[in-house]
Amino acid sequence: MTSAAETSTGESWTAAFAHALRPLIDASRTEVAPPFDAAFAEQLGRRLVAIAARTLVLELHQARDTLTGPSSSERFVEFTRTLSLSSVFNRYPVLARLLAQACEQAVSTHHELSSRFTRDRREIIRTIFENDDPGALISIEMGQGDAHRQGRTVAILTFESGQKLIYRPRPVGLHARFQEQLDWLSQRTGLDFRTPRLLPRDGYGWLEHIPYEPCADVAGVAEFYKRLGALLALLYAVDGTDMHYENLIACGDQPVLVDVETLFHPTLTPDTDPATLALVRSVHRTALLPHVLLGDNGVADVSGVGGDHGVLSPLDAVDWADAGTDRMRLVRRPKTSSGALNRPLLHGEPAEPADYQDSLLAGFRAGYDAIVAHRDELLRLVRECVNEEVRFVARATRQYARLLDESTHPSVLADALDRDLAFGVLVVDDPLLDRLVPFEVSDLWRGDVPLFTCRPGSTDLWTASGLRLPGMLPEPGLHAVTRKILAMSEVDRHDQQWVITALLASRPRPVSHHSGVAVSGHVAPVDPDPARLLVAACGIADQILAHAVTGKDRVNWLGLELVDDRHWTVQPLGAGLSNGYTGVALFLAELGALTGAARYEEFARDALRPLPALLEMFAGEPELVTAVGGGVHGLGGICYGLARLTSLLGLDSELVAQAVRLMPKEDSSLTVVDGVAGSLAAMLAVGTPDSLALADHYASTLRGAICPTNGFARGHAGIGWALRRYAATVRDELSDVTARSFLESDAIDPTDTGWCTGLAGVALARDDERLTGLLASRKPLRDMSLCHGELGVVEALAAHHPSAATRRTALLLGALEEHGAHCATPGGVPSPGLFTGLAGIGHGLLRQGFPIPSVLLLQSSPDKEECT
Repeated sequence: MTSAAETSTGESWTAAFAHALRPLIDASRTEVAPPFDAAFAEQLGRRLVAIAARTLVLELHQARDTLTGPSSSERFVEFTRTLSLSSVFNRYPVLARLLAQACEQAVSTHHELSSRFTRDRREIIRTIFENDDPGALISIEMGQGDAHRQGRTVAILTFESGQKLIYRPRPVGLHARFQEQLDWLSQRTGLDFRTPRLLPRDGYGWLEHIPYEPCADVAGVAEFYKRLGALLALLYAVDGTDMHYENLIACGDQPVLVDVETLFHPTLTPDTDPATLALVRSVHRTALLPHVLLGDNGVADVSGVGGDHGVLSPLDAVDWADAGTDRMRLVRRPKTSSGALNRPLLHGEPAEPADYQDSLLAGFRAGYDAIVAHRDELLRLVRECVNEEVRFVARATRQYARLLDESTHPSVLADALDRDLAFGVLVVDDPLLDRLVPFEVSDLWRGDVPLFTCRPGSTDLWTASGLRLPGMLPEPGLHAVTRKILAMSEVDRHDQQWVITALLASRPRPVSHHSGVAVSGHVAPVDPDPARLLVAACGIADQILAHAVTGKDRVNWLGLELVDDRHWTVQPLGAGLSNGYTGVALFLAELGALTGAARYEEFARDALRPLPALLEMFAGEPELVTAVGGGVHGLGGICYGLARLTSLLGLDSELVAQAVRLMPKEDSSLTVVDGVAGSLAAMLAVGTPDSLALADHYASTLRGAICPTNGFARGHAGIGWALRRYAATVRDELSDVTARSFLESDAIDPTDTGWCTGLAGVALARDDERLTGLLASRKPLRDMSLCHGELGVVEALAAHHPSAATRRTALLLGALEEHGAHCATPGGVPSPGLFTGLAGIGHGLLRQGFPIPSVLLLQSSPDKEECT
């Protein structure tokens, strides 16, 4: 499939379509004085083609039989030269309306800008150019960014000297206030911040153009990220958001924000999960730190430190195949990012933010501590923003942009009612958003991205046309900011530093389930007697409790978790066993039962409070069960966890029965972690008549299964292990034979020692003394986790090589005392989950000292032969 950039005449397909629309363009061009009329006509042409392209391509297809050119590209040009616009407009009157409106807006906004510049030129030279006259204005580039308020957009003005000027057709008072806050931060931290010179005017403003410049050396990059960290602290304090890669310019060692219209942004979330609320109120809300979009094509980081060059867009975008020919047609495919201007350049390459984490954290601490030490001064500054205009982001701009594009389809351009119906997707059964829909539709009809504004001192919203909507917000943004600044503390700073570290670790990168690197350097072993193991597990649990986020009637945690086992993301823990709050609760309940410490059991109970409502929701929406699936990651793991927790905490056994009834009969996967094999093992562990009947069904599915991969978690070994357990439970010879074939067909990677995909998992599945002997000869892993870390290895060693398991546990305890827990996350960032995080490390420690059932083997009761 090709995409022709040029026609046979050498012009682009866009220019050829613009030629077809030339009567509209020429009529508008006469309204613009030279020398700006030519550039104006070109920019208007691109805008009109964007609106009309779908209809023109449909017309092209319908006219193909009448075109006589000898080649495909010549027939395309012939079409653009012979098209009757009046006929097209008769068939598509809505298109005629949109094109005429775009022309009127282009002329009007150009005149408005020109008159404003003429009126303000002298003051612009004095303030922004510091009395250095840039010479005559030679070009105006409209259409920078999104259109609001009847086609108004940011523009770049270029002068004879080569200097540039930014025009913003919206108030810039908040920019001026933020510069005052940055000047204050500079005085209190000793860090100097570059800010664009600006000239505020009534309803608009002029800003200095900030160039993208490289850093001279590594020290310059470190200074950039240190300043960015301090900037992050200030943005966090004043509830700034939407600071994505297009709003930040790397000017040498200076990070310069060029759009700060979303400070004091209201926090709107109906979610009662305290961890969700903590995340949306954290430094994450700024979007300055990694903010990953997921889609069928992968991931992209659109944050202030993202904007990576050469990355495919996660979602397919509209594109044109065989453009400039009579075969031209619309296709949807990912586009490649061309990069941005937000990351500091070193030797021609953008610096990776995670490599400068220490500098960023140092800057954040400096900025945060300055705010805490002098909070009254900052509060005086933020109160001065009480009446400034703030942009309220009701929905993601990309959602509006896509709707604007899709609403140029010919099927909705013949009748205005059809286009209105297309905008009906904005209704989402949300009280606030649904009240905004009429105003959003009005803006979309004008070709604008809908715009709403608020004031820090008010709960009202304003529409793009200036209509006031009273009492739309839960509280004034200034109140929330004041409360946050007053509550900033050392504890909160540590929490935010964890979020920063976890977000930097979530930057898109290849994910490997291979066991990690071995422990380096000397570690003094610590005798792993039960008392020491219990103390170490309590230390892990206390760390988990210290980072819990408590709400009115529940508790949860933020974690660094894998999504689809492909991408790391910072998010509230879900309900799952492997890395959700059910798994954390299980470890805490195990520890509570051993120590008698009520706090562990209380946190476990509070963590589980959402489960009954979640199961009720699953019962009412079966499609959610399909999406969640079975296996250890899904409902199978929840069933197992609830069965264990019922005995540990005295929960109502009906909860387990309800979860079992919801188990999916069919699953898209056959594996342990997310499919049938895990569901089979979980149902055997639950052990009720209903669960055992399901186990029969799952076993029959697995007996005819084909699995292309190896390992315990997602391969032959895990399926064979589940079938072998079933065969032992019901004494089914056929299942035992099938289990052996799966176990014997698993290829072993001797370099991978973990439970997930390596030696430890296969050794556990086969109960193989030879493999555990091989495992014992390998070096201890730095990663302490159950999944592909050291405690998964110790689990496998315990059955046949208890002395090796004891020796490895002693080294792990030593490393834990010297360096702290190291999770199976990027950089070992502490995370609370069971398989890759702290809860699993605590569970693994308990396993080596007490008869605790193994979660890796989904045991319902301890197997004395498998415990040391």
